[in-house]
Amino acid sequence: MTDSGETIVSTSETQVVITREFDAPRHVLYEAFTNPEYVNRWFSAGGGEITNDVRVGGAWRYEVRTEHGTVAMHGEFREIVPNERVVATEVREGASETPALQTTRFTEREGRTVLTIVVEHASNEELEAHVRSVEAGMHAALSKLAEVVASPR
Repeated sequence: MTDSGETIVSTSETQVVITREFDAPRHVLYEAFTNPEYVNRWFSAGGGEITNDVRVGGAWRYEVRTEHGTVAMHGEFREIVPNERVVATEVREGASETPALQTTRFTEREGRTVLTIVVEHASNEELEAHVRSVEAGMHAALSKLAEVVASPR
């Protein structure tokens, strides 16, 4: 399987929207996004700790170790519609304690899935800090996700 290879990032005053199409059904992409075993393979590429209590009110925390140090974020799941949508808060540890609201949608078309992540920030300053801190890493992580969903489970 292959994906489009293109991660599109757009912003408004307080939102960042990340979109990418994958050559995988949405249930596979949803599993890769919610199961810590798979998240660890693509988000931290094995160099961090991932916890996901995927239920409304459940907590999540991702820690990634890079050559520049450790980056961590956490939040709480607000809404879960399996294989369709996950809504959660997101706090970037050490950067801001003001939570953003992240909505992840999985839209399947003919066996391919469009992943759309919308992160709503409290201010433009929060948004700009978020984009600066994750832009390059998000492209790499979603490329790794494409490899994970293409590999045999």
